Amino acid sequence: MLALRPAALATRTARAAKAFRTAPRLPVTRHVLGVRCGASSSTAAGPSVDKSTVVPGANHASLPKNFEHGDTETRLYDWWESRGCFQPDPNATGDPFCIAMPPPNVTGALHMGHAMFVTLQDVMARVARMRGRPTLWLPGSDHAGIATQLVVERALEREGLTREGLGREKFEERTWAWKKEYGGRISNQIKRLGASCDWSRERFTLDEGLSEAVLEAFIKLHDDGLIYKGTYMVNWAPKLQTAVSDLEVEYTDEPGVLYYFNYPVQREDGDGEESNDAFLPVATSRPETILGDTAVAVNPHDERFKHLIGKRCVVPFSDPPRSIPIIGDEYVDIDFGTGALKVTPGHDPNDYEMGKRRDLATINIMNKDGSMNEKCGVYEGLDRFECRTRIWQDMEASGVARKQIPYETRVPRSQRGGEVIEPLVSEQWFCRMETMAKPALEANATGELRIVPQRFEGIYRSWLSNIRDWCISRQLWWGHRIPVYYVHADAEALKAARSGAGKGSSSVYVVAKSETEAYEKAKAAHGDTYGSSLTLYQEEDVLDTWFSSGLWPFSTLGWPNEEAEDFQKFFPTTVMETGHDILFFWVARMVMLSYGMTGKLPFKTVFLHGLVKDEKGRKMSKSLGNVVDPLDVINDQGCDALRFTLATGTAAGQDLNLNMDRLASNRNFTNKIWNAGKFVLFSLEGMSDVEKLALVREAEAIGELDKNGIERELPLPSAWIVSKLRQTADHVTQAHDRHDFGEAGRSLYSFFYDDFADWFIESAKWRLYSDDEGEKQLTKAVALHVLTQTLTLLHPFMPYVTEEVWRSLPHRGETLMMCDWPELGLGRDEKAVAEFELAQQIVRAIRNARAEYAVEPATRIPGVVVVSDETTKETLQKELNTIASLARLDMETEGACLITATVPQDAIAHPASYVLTVVAEGVSVYLPLAGIVDPVKESGRLQKQSGKLEKEIASLAGRLGSPKFIEKAPADVVAKSQGELDELNERLKSVTERLETMKALAKA
Repeated sequence: MLALRPAALATRTARAAKAFRTAPRLPVTRHVLGVRCGASSSTAAGPSVDKSTVVPGANHASLPKNFEHGDTETRLYDWWESRGCFQPDPNATGDPFCIAMPPPNVTGALHMGHAMFVTLQDVMARVARMRGRPTLWLPGSDHAGIATQLVVERALEREGLTREGLGREKFEERTWAWKKEYGGRISNQIKRLGASCDWSRERFTLDEGLSEAVLEAFIKLHDDGLIYKGTYMVNWAPKLQTAVSDLEVEYTDEPGVLYYFNYPVQREDGDGEESNDAFLPVATSRPETILGDTAVAVNPHDERFKHLIGKRCVVPFSDPPRSIPIIGDEYVDIDFGTGALKVTPGHDPNDYEMGKRRDLATINIMNKDGSMNEKCGVYEGLDRFECRTRIWQDMEASGVARKQIPYETRVPRSQRGGEVIEPLVSEQWFCRMETMAKPALEANATGELRIVPQRFEGIYRSWLSNIRDWCISRQLWWGHRIPVYYVHADAEALKAARSGAGKGSSSVYVVAKSETEAYEKAKAAHGDTYGSSLTLYQEEDVLDTWFSSGLWPFSTLGWPNEEAEDFQKFFPTTVMETGHDILFFWVARMVMLSYGMTGKLPFKTVFLHGLVKDEKGRKMSKSLGNVVDPLDVINDQGCDALRFTLATGTAAGQDLNLNMDRLASNRNFTNKIWNAGKFVLFSLEGMSDVEKLALVREAEAIGELDKNGIERELPLPSAWIVSKLRQTADHVTQAHDRHDFGEAGRSLYSFFYDDFADWFIESAKWRLYSDDEGEKQLTKAVALHVLTQTLTLLHPFMPYVTEEVWRSLPHRGETLMMCDWPELGLGRDEKAVAEFELAQQIVRAIRNARAEYAVEPATRIPGVVVVSDETTKETLQKELNTIASLARLDMETEGACLITATVPQDAIAHPASYVLTVVAEGVSVYLPLAGIVDPVKESGRLQKQSGKLEKEIASLAGRLGSPKFIEKAPADVVAKSQGELDELNERLKSVTERLETMKALAKA
């Protein structure tokens, strides 16, 4: 199979190379700079955690009022890491689960994009770990060639130094020193997000193992004929003086100028002195590139200019005068500018493509620093923008200029330095991509590679189907130096090759992993030609940073040593989670390279998240002043609140508008969890440690009940909550399996808030405070079981508050993080669920009536629930205390609160004196008005409401009674007013009836 990887390369620094050499010094000129080891090579032993000991937990009084996230987060994270909880468990028996963390730049500072991917990947890793899978979430960072070199060069500038003045070896030493001092910053910030990745395996793209992988991949690709040196158009950064990738170019709409001028048409025999074709009007935004024009193009269907096709123009200010052809090409937009296009294949990507189609010459008129070169005559040495101004002034002076108009243009800028990118034809190293793309395309077409969300699969296939060769070389000093060694006859030949702008290259070279190996290869191939004077010089360029990161999923696991323990166990990895904006630049390349290097897909699933924007949907940027720092949010709201907001705020691939109110709400959710834990702990007050340990085993027994056991052993509220818990566990797990993290989190939120906290805890209170010790103990066991299992399900989203609450409760083991995921597919008592839901409907009906009549929350009211079905009646009668507790019904007054099969006689005799609510078929609620309202106060309120309605009715009736209104107003307006009047009359009728009832009650 072809090697699929525009892989990166590595050599060693001069200092490291000395330690590596064992052979005597050879006659080779050495300029070898590269990589140092930055990662541990040892395999971690795994978690050191007790999972079986039962612990009584804490006392309710020892817990603070609210969850205090600050100290808790640091304390718990350090404990987890010190006990090896982030390392794969060698005793886990499930299928291995592995995620290779997308390596953030070593220069990076934490932003919301990092927070999003860390949250989602940590959710996946924690779920897999709790489900019994050996789990490896492998962290690391990228050497970030351009960004890092830029940072170090700026530091040198402040000292009055330059990179060139230091020399390559000294510059690399300074850069390694910077990495040592600042390189761990991003990793420490990622830890603040609760990332449970295995830091003992942390990698760096320039560490020794990954550098070896880069060398192996480059050589394989070169041997397969996929890497070559060629001259093509690249994105050139003049200040950095390097090519940059498409990903490192950002386009911004900026105000500019469109310059109109007359391109002189070369006279031919037969042209009259007054010919109208003496000039061809052209418009351009870059007049400085005129000196590199090799054609002027018009649309062959343009009636104004098509007769000029075949003629020639004279390039203004060319010395000696240079003529170029006028060509016809349908690419030209007739409606843009003048309809004629100057063609500069050396400095415009579209012109470059046209030049290749039309076999036009390509002229480079700029030096590497963006200044005009020797082909520009009097403009030589000018900066490109200064040249623009000068040429336009000269056009105006010579009469060639026509006009200039404001024009908004898309300007390509370097993502790192902000400078304007110059399209430039340059000699670079390239990797052929077309054949490499085929297996990557096939993997997706056959379903072997799945992309979530699916809509991105079309984009993936389209990019791979139209792929171009990849420029893999960068003119930097920081990175994997390309392992190409140019062969020279002797030192003098090398000196000549390095003179001027030369970089020591030659047409003869060898590719090797080391200088020693290069010399041996060169001597074997060219020794007879050059003899003992043979001299080598290593290519000065380094590889594109994406080159090494394309190997990330397997180089981090030990490749090219395919016998490495981690490679054997965890490759292919399970899923790649990353932003959709780098689907092409990174994900597709990883797929291609993995096939080429290992013969396997690097992962079976790609999960793509969207961008995190501000609450108005704008991209966060310093210029807008809307950047939200994740560390500030963590300090203020807590890590759990931020994680839960990011994980549940959107669907796969969708951008998230970060709402600060939602963050505050999720902060409140952490306190809701905290308070639920405190409530359960409070219910255990007075129990001895021995009794608490026994309660843990009782709670575990609840989880082992089958459907019949639930029905037989548990009262209705407990049977309902246990069944709902099992239903939720199944649903949440299924959501995780399809990577629908938002649905998983929202379902847990609903279960915890609505089912557990609002309904079960409230319904359990009367049993917890009753004199029946058996019911009390059973309710405690159910509450502990449900809360513990819910904390387990919530833990991947909110690791800190769940861990802290769990440790406070009686529990088994040392950490919630290493607890087993709830068992799936357990039996549920659906009959109990339906019966409790009916009880909920009854409670809601009573609560609605209380709200309508503004009954004080503390006031207990009488009420009668009439149930026609005998079995249902008996079930609800057993839970009369539950219904009364939840609906605040009066249980102390005899006969005030009943569940019966017959309608109260008084309600039949005086129906207006009761609030009647039909809850369901055969189930009604009767609430005597005398028990829920003060007739005198209510009469006064209704009297005011009646007076207000009468005024509104009189006003509206007067308008409708006006002939002018009826004649002039549109029919729909009249109809709307009549409808409003009818509605007001109905409301008045209802208020009047209730007022009469209240007056009657007041007299009684």
